[in-house]
Amino acid sequence: VQLVESGGGLVQTGRSLRLSCSASGFTFDEYAIGWLRQAPGKEREGVSCINVRGDPYYSDSVKGRFTISIDDAKTTVYLQMDSLKPEDTAVYYCAAYYSGSFVYTGCGYDYNFWGQGTQVTVSP
Repeated sequence: VQLVESGGGLVQTGRSLRLSCSASGFTFDEYAIGWLRQAPGKEREGVSCINVRGDPYYSDSVKGRFTISIDDAKTTVYLQMDSLKPEDTAVYYCAAYYSGSFVYTGCGYDYNFWGQGTQVTVSP
């Protein structure tokens, strides 16, 4: 099981980026997928997640600006990030939690698998 993130980079305030989290060796059919981030000197925080039913959840800090989605093949999860702010600067990680057929609400998962992270930097 491997998760691979891509799409990070350096952008100016107000611009957009789209992150991708791709599955290698499995599909996301029975997994809840989350995006988390960690800024320098800060604790890791949950940003968004999507459960096996496709229900999205967002932290208050990104609600209305970020959109999580999954492709029809259930192999890639996206995080569309619009109206980026300098405080969004962090390393972004995707993570997977084996949910099976259970549909959980919220993002309080003890994730089983993690990607390597991708850097997002938003300049003022």
